[in-house]
Amino acid sequence: MAAGKSCDVLVLGGGNAALCAALTAREAGASVIVLEVAPRAVRGGNSRHTRNMRTMHDAPLDVLTGAYPEEEYWQDLLKVTGGQTKENLARIAIRETEGNLPWMKSKGVRFQPPLGGTLHLSRTNAFFLGGGKALMNAYYAAAESAGIEIRYETEVVDLDIRDGVFHSATVEQAGERAMIRASAVVAAAGGFESNLEWLREAWGPTADNFLIRGTPYNRGRVLKLFMERGAETLGDPTQGHCVAIDARSPKFDGGIVTRVDAVSLGIVVNADADRFYDEGEDFWPKRYAIWGRLVAGQPGQIAYSIIDSKSMGRFMPPVFPPVQARTLADLAKALTLDPARLERTVADFNAAVRPGTFDHTIFDDCRTEGLAPAKTHWARAIDTPPFYAYPLRPGITFTYLSVVVDESARVRFGGTHSENVFAAGEIMSGNVLGKGYVAGVGMAIGTTFGRIAGREAARHVRG
Repeated sequence: MAAGKSCDVLVLGGGNAALCAALTAREAGASVIVLEVAPRAVRGGNSRHTRNMRTMHDAPLDVLTGAYPEEEYWQDLLKVTGGQTKENLARIAIRETEGNLPWMKSKGVRFQPPLGGTLHLSRTNAFFLGGGKALMNAYYAAAESAGIEIRYETEVVDLDIRDGVFHSATVEQAGERAMIRASAVVAAAGGFESNLEWLREAWGPTADNFLIRGTPYNRGRVLKLFMERGAETLGDPTQGHCVAIDARSPKFDGGIVTRVDAVSLGIVVNADADRFYDEGEDFWPKRYAIWGRLVAGQPGQIAYSIIDSKSMGRFMPPVFPPVQARTLADLAKALTLDPARLERTVADFNAAVRPGTFDHTIFDDCRTEGLAPAKTHWARAIDTPPFYAYPLRPGITFTYLSVVVDESARVRFGGTHSENVFAAGEIMSGNVLGKGYVAGVGMAIGTTFGRIAGREAARHVRG
């Protein structure tokens, strides 16, 4: 083993939460080392693929319009989680977002108004100029300027944590191992969504059809080590941010452009050409994250979003073009569905549609009647060729199995919160997200608790 090194605060991970922790600890005067398992060219974990952060504000703020008060934000989160959230931690994540924006800008992050197709988020979500990659580039530039040491392609292979106290980490880089000692550690290394074996343990053979939207490097190494060292956990390993994405996407790293946003404007059928859920239950940013699990429960873990020409141009197009046909029968053949069955499903849906005033920006009165499952909003007959379809598979973004933390981001071991072990981001997001998702909340959790973890780790160092 190579000669060791030491620092005040060691940060495990290289995404948004990790860099927020590192920068905050450095601001407080601590020496910091960041360990990023990925190569420099693909640094940043899943944060590279993000676009925005859901942000509380009581008045117009920067690019955000109107107001999005704490209670409305909390109710939105409560609805999607079904109450599976720790309110004290959730409200901290919410409240801090307002102050996060100016701090982020001080680190070089820039924001832009929402693009076409996302204007309904202008009040709730602050969009990053240049997306997640630009966000991470700004953070890394700020870290380098601040004197933070960054080690790429460096894997944590062991952690010396005894009785909830961190002493050192053993790391491997270019086939050589070394020990790094630190007064405090921040775990911000993501979940286990890229670990196909672990996904299969949780889901069974169904997981073989999953596509991983984000980085191939989030294999849960640090999470597993924490669990082996006695860190308390919460959450169901089958829960996570699981989105319906284009079935033609790559196995890893497809990112946000693979998401199919046409679902609420048409119908979704399974391999039997049957509908299986209300496509108009709620606004898409609040419900898109349920569709991965829904598709995962269908035969062959495959489904198809079907629209007609009336809906084209009303949603953010994904990276892959739709399958197109002049007739439903031809569309069915292209999708290898039973043509008669699809035609009957569409005919039954069309017959159940009740006239209303269509407006996909509000809860309109376009619905079905006498149909199971119902479509409660934005229901219009699928009758205007050409017809279009997007094949769907479950796309895993991140998992919710998490270490337990308190309001200071301290990890709990054996009923006691550690004095020098902290966690932020995906590895602790299950404290706030027991299930479900609402657009931009992952970045809110990572930024808030990254800053808290960095602040508290530096405070511990100062004694």
